[in-house]
Amino acid sequence: MTTMARRPSPDPWPALAFANLPLYELRRKTRPGGAGEYALEIWQLPSPATPRLDGPEHVASLHGVALRLIETRVAKQLARGKINVGAAASEPDRRWPLDEDLALSLGLLFRTLAPMRNVDRIRQVADGIESMSREEAGYWLGMALNRKHPRRVLAALRMLLDTL
Repeated sequence: MTTMARRPSPDPWPALAFANLPLYELRRKTRPGGAGEYALEIWQLPSPATPRLDGPEHVASLHGVALRLIETRVAKQLARGKINVGAAASEPDRRWPLDEDLALSLGLLFRTLAPMRNVDRIRQVADGIESMSREEAGYWLGMALNRKHPRRVLAALRMLLDTL
């Protein structure tokens, strides 16, 4: 009697392809010019829950000083989702599936911190975003993605979190 070995699926989301949930992806891209420099990007993928999407849509990205300041914080959040960004250092580009909660909090964090340069304010705003509930993070990210002037929304959020 022979048994068939089951091959792993090349699709990282085999069960989620038919779920009625939004699909998100974390991408790690190496940046030219620096040893070990990389950027983290969050993308929303087409799914039955997002019929408006024809292709992947960029949600947020972070690189440089802001990413280095909150790298351990992001690594802890990603570790809860069983993602180890540091282990993929040898690969130039890498992708991981993200669940919706993690994508919302990281997307808001990346969008809010991207233009910031002040180290103290970055830490303060990152603490505030981490303490947000899922609903609050979803509200602010939705405002930042769908408004006519998203910079104003993010500036207001930075002011609110900086004064807490």
